[in-house]
Amino acid sequence: MRVLHVISTLEPGGAESQLRLLVRRTPYDSEVVTLGAAARLDVPVHRIPSGRDHDPGAVRRLRRLMRDGRYDLVHTHLHRACVQGRIAARLAGVPHIVATEHHLDDPSSALYRLGERLGQVTIAPSPAAAGRLRSWGVPDRRIVTIPKAIDPAEFRFDPILRAAARARLGIDAGQPVIGSVGRLAPDRRVDLLIRAIAEVPDAVLLLAGDGPARADLERLAEIVGVAGRVRFAGAVGHPRETLCALDVFASPDQSTFGLATLEAVAAGLPAVYGSCVPLEERAAARTPVDGTHRLSQDRESLPRALRAELLCLAERRGDRLPARSAGERYDATHLADAVRRLYEQVAARPVRRFIGPPPWHRGRFATSGRIGAAGRSGASGRIGAPGRLGRFGRRSSFPRPGGNVRNA
Repeated sequence: MRVLHVISTLEPGGAESQLRLLVRRTPYDSEVVTLGAAARLDVPVHRIPSGRDHDPGAVRRLRRLMRDGRYDLVHTHLHRACVQGRIAARLAGVPHIVATEHHLDDPSSALYRLGERLGQVTIAPSPAAAGRLRSWGVPDRRIVTIPKAIDPAEFRFDPILRAAARARLGIDAGQPVIGSVGRLAPDRRVDLLIRAIAEVPDAVLLLAGDGPARADLERLAEIVGVAGRVRFAGAVGHPRETLCALDVFASPDQSTFGLATLEAVAAGLPAVYGSCVPLEERAAARTPVDGTHRLSQDRESLPRALRAELLCLAERRGDRLPARSAGERYDATHLADAVRRLYEQVAARPVRRFIGPPPWHRGRFATSGRIGAAGRSGASGRIGAPGRLGRFGRRSSFPRPGGNVRNA
């Protein structure tokens, strides 16, 4: 099976890491196309730059790539890629279309809802994400929950990496370091960490990542009086070295899935977190992961938890905790197996192929009456036939709202 993954960006982060784990472990002839930043993967990577969801030019280029590549399945990742990739795949006559909504940060739109109907299945990383998809009008039959995952072996502790990272950042070998890894955005609540470090004497705060809130956070550190004890490491390609440099991991974000927290636990760190779906599931099942602590809404919860973890660190004389995990469900092998089974189920379903113009502003694409050569299904590629692509009351190859998977 030839599979094309379409992703909004390959910037280091959750979606990029999930895609990297997936293409390494699935037995398909896979390629990737990014609409934003590119990166090296273990498979061929194409780049079609696009800065907005409504981008007919990007859709045309995606359609051409998909037709030339003769892919059996297109898998889209992140909001923009899900909008453009599903439309382009349907126009190219790709028989099977799957999507993954990794973050669900973007609000639903009419364009997104239309694009969703052109796919067969949308993967949600958690029950909460599945619920949000339902609130956008996505039927249950087109939602599958497959959790995010990590490869614990990628984060094993290495004392050589620890020493190198600390030397580069100007941190003494014996200095207690509290840190976080992730995008510096207002909703990540990194400001709480900066305020909390003021109440944790002698510790250094290491923030790995970049984003729109960095300048404000740097000013906050100066205002709080801890600028000398806060290190901004900037964006990192892989968090292993940073995690090796830390003594305590902290993430006060109350809305995240918690992938970075799982990585910290795999690196042998105690973890203080606001939200981590896998660890919360373990706690609810009365099998909590050792060395993890969920924060409450109390403003004193974070500095109190950090002071407690540093006391435990002193009692261990700086020794590392053993690597732990939240279970096989959140292992990369489980992720790949679940996606592989889903591909097989989707590929077994009969699907109507469709070749025609994009569902927006069709007049821009109909000046010549054609879009290139015949498609894979043998269609002529002609567009603009009377009644063929009319809206609502006319015949249309696009599925109606609530249509079944065969028409989706």
